[in-house]
Amino acid sequence: MRNTDSWRPLLDAIGWAELRLGRHCVSLLLLCSGEDGWSMHVQAEMRAIEGYPVVLPCTFSHPQHSQHSSLQVLWRLGRGQGSSVLYRCTTRPGTPACEPGPGQDQRYRLEGNPREHDLSLRISGAALQDSGRYYCRVEVEGQEHISFEDKMGTRLRVEAPPKILSVSVEGSEASGYRALCRVQGSPLPDVQWLGPDRLLQGSQLAPGVPLTQGAAAHYHSVSLLQDVEPGQQYTCSASNPLGKDQAALYVLAPRAPPPLPAGGGASAPLLLLLLSLSLGAKVILLVGIWVWMLQRGALSAAGCWRK
Repeated sequence: MRNTDSWRPLLDAIGWAELRLGRHCVSLLLLCSGEDGWSMHVQAEMRAIEGYPVVLPCTFSHPQHSQHSSLQVLWRLGRGQGSSVLYRCTTRPGTPACEPGPGQDQRYRLEGNPREHDLSLRISGAALQDSGRYYCRVEVEGQEHISFEDKMGTRLRVEAPPKILSVSVEGSEASGYRALCRVQGSPLPDVQWLGPDRLLQGSQLAPGVPLTQGAAAHYHSVSLLQDVEPGQQYTCSASNPLGKDQAALYVLAPRAPPPLPAGGGASAPLLLLLLSLSLGAKVILLVGIWVWMLQRGALSAAGCWRK
């Protein structure tokens, strides 16, 4: 057998402790040790279902840690310039709770007790946008250089059953019609089209198709069905290991334009002219009757005056 002493520094740095395989969960417990006696335990990977809470484990130890020191706990999503601080809290001497800072998002809260070296973070109602790599950090306030952060981080994978966002038809009678089915899910759903009497072959649009902005764009896709016939019903079916969703689409036949009267478009000005003449004749007739009545009234008045 080989001497394992040469592997000891690597095992202390990486600290492979546990590997569990399951249908929906693969977890790897990592031990990250520092030269000054710090050690931190995190899960290499966690999986969650959309809409359900998830806890990201993180524990630490330090031989010089004092129960009377103030501790600051910090959780970040990502590293470098693109990282964002999701949670920050501070424990004061004599207080058991870790008080979060002002404006803290209520979706995040500390599940563990920093006084017991537990920094585990709870995320309520996990969303697809929560997927990413998380890093926990602890600092002993009032003393320089007493802080530690795991370097590996915990990768969170949020999974979601398929959801059909929309189905639509585009095109024209001249160019032909095509159907679009926009879906969401993680893992990305497999999309199939069902025609009136058979399974149809659709195609996935290129990744550059604009669907949404931000991290959610990684969990959306569009399936395209060519040569859609008016007057038929089509069904978009999306599935992944978490479930299935369907939506039906009925393609209406285009309406034929109303037939034009004899003579085509030239009859429209003639019709307007006839209507104008008819209306003018009625106006002239009404004016003539009014003048005749006025004249007759004047003659009657004159006859009465002579008497």
